[in-house]
Amino acid sequence: MKIAFIVFEFPHLSETAILNQVTGLLRRGHHVDIYATKVLPGISKFHADVEEYNLFSRTYCRGVPSNKIERLLQGATYIAANFYKKPIVLLKLLNIFKYGKAAAALWKLCAAGSFLDKGAYDIIHCHYGTAGEFGVLLKETGVVNGKLVIAFHGNDISRYVKEYGDNIYDEVFEKGDLFLPVSEHWKQKLIRLGCDARKIVVHRAGINLERFPLRLDKVENNSQIRLLTVGRLVEKKGVEYSIRAVAKIVNKYPGLKYNIVGDGSLRDNLECLVKELEVGNNIEFFGAQEQEKVSLLMQNADIFLAPSITSQEGDQEGIPATLMEAMACGLPVLSTLHSGIPELVQDGKSGFLVPERNVEALAEKLEYLLNHQKCWSEMGLAGRKYVEQNHDINKLNGQLERIYKQLLNS
Repeated sequence: MKIAFIVFEFPHLSETAILNQVTGLLRRGHHVDIYATKVLPGISKFHADVEEYNLFSRTYCRGVPSNKIERLLQGATYIAANFYKKPIVLLKLLNIFKYGKAAAALWKLCAAGSFLDKGAYDIIHCHYGTAGEFGVLLKETGVVNGKLVIAFHGNDISRYVKEYGDNIYDEVFEKGDLFLPVSEHWKQKLIRLGCDARKIVVHRAGINLERFPLRLDKVENNSQIRLLTVGRLVEKKGVEYSIRAVAKIVNKYPGLKYNIVGDGSLRDNLECLVKELEVGNNIEFFGAQEQEKVSLLMQNADIFLAPSITSQEGDQEGIPATLMEAMACGLPVLSTLHSGIPELVQDGKSGFLVPERNVEALAEKLEYLLNHQKCWSEMGLAGRKYVEQNHDINKLNGQLERIYKQLLNS
């Protein structure tokens, strides 16, 4: 199959799910091209697969110049190259009656231009519903044909819908061929928004289990217990609440160490909070790390914290990949009753789930785990087993391949 992935940033620093799909499909012998609004070569050092699979050779920038002159020159280049080959397509992209200023200012043409010389695709797989809107443009203007598949992750079906209204995806639902939410939670949201349930298949995100091996040979150690959080330092990750929870109990466990891996807009605020709570000796910020370092930190951790919340703007998670990775390593996890997380973490079996923004509940369950170290291995094994069964990227890529084939044959 010839497959086009439409994304926003590639590679993305903190998201491995899309990268894992691309490499998995390449290993299965399919042709995959990637179209990104932003291509970020500097991020490749955080993801070894980018270089191993030479992914930049199949990655095309679909960004539109903000400078009018640059946009005019780019548009003129696309027109000159395709005037005789695809005149009808060009006229559709320049249709000011349908697209208004976006057509007159060449935004539509420049956005779609990188596709014009690539030929047909069997599948156009848009990651995030907002990319699906662009996929609809490509199909209705005839830039590309093929089945339109749209994956919904989190922000696109939470904050974006809250901001632009419940009808924002009406055209996408009408013209898309298949919708792949990452959780049952988001499937139900799609149905409530008006998507035809017959066009929805839950396709979960997966991880490379070989990179996150199970480790259960830890010994009980009351002198130093290591907590870990991995994720972008933005509001929906809820790191403020885990910091406050650790601060509440740290006097009882002076050897407690909490490592926070990741970067983001709230890092300065969170570092100030650590100083304010006087827990700087117990909490350390590591910044963004390569996947290999993340795996090593998980191997050496005892408990994983993922205190996700719904942000003030309505932004929500899908199911955090870092939770899957921690469970694959055999860590008991402490997370929240947020979005699709209860579909991953079995409360009381592979970890604990508490209400969002509840510092008291986080501290209570964390203290329980600290006082019951003998349950760590049992929880870790349960988590590993669940991830092996439901989030193994190799199995999920095989499932995705079957989904594509079934769609093409329908």
